[in-house]
Amino acid sequence: MLKRSSMAAAALLMTTSMTNFGGAAAGEMKYPTNWKGQWSRVIVPGVGGQGAFDQTRLWGRGQQAPLTPEYQKVLDESIADQAKGGLGNYPSAQCLPSGMPRMMTFGAQEYIILPEITYILVGGGVDHTRRIFTDGRDWPAEVEPTFAGYSIGKWSDEDGDGVYDTLEVETRHFKGPRAYDASGLPFPSTISQSSRSAFISTRTIRTCCMMKAPSSIML
Repeated sequence: MLKRSSMAAAALLMTTSMTNFGGAAAGEMKYPTNWKGQWSRVIVPGVGGQGAFDQTRLWGRGQQAPLTPEYQKVLDESIADQAKGGLGNYPSAQCLPSGMPRMMTFGAQEYIILPEITYILVGGGVDHTRRIFTDGRDWPAEVEPTFAGYSIGKWSDEDGDGVYDTLEVETRHFKGPRAYDASGLPFPSTISQSSRSAFISTRTIRTCCMMKAPSSIML
């Protein structure tokens, strides 16, 4: 859900449900084995159209993103151009990667979990792999921006049963151009993202995302 905050951040509650159980898993006992298999996003009844950042709301203006007038104008002009048959502010229509966070809001996903790196294989679009470093590293002094960004994560055991069940991730260094969804909802490369993914049942991983943006972009 997109919300206003002192950090000019937008928050997302995205729930994905498992469609099949098979595939790669973790190596050590401390790491989860129940994240394996293919996962897909939950389709919220009554919310149609393209996949969106806040999947409980319609895409485009329905997201109610707290944009500044400058970036609201970008969205409005994008929607108007698309109504006339144009591409609007949606670079992925030209087969460019969607990048984060859009690459995680549609298509199927598969987790490959190793002690030092967690890979998320993404299907259904032009994005293919997200890599999350979980080896305790700090942010490098120099990073080449990419559409998926550079992600550092940390596993934790929330229920105390000796097995990791929650992955917290921060992603920076995005490359553009990009958009939140197919309406052209703008996503400048200066935004960063933090997320928290938790295994809450045998069929559900719940991911909450927080987008951090300068006040020049979001109110």
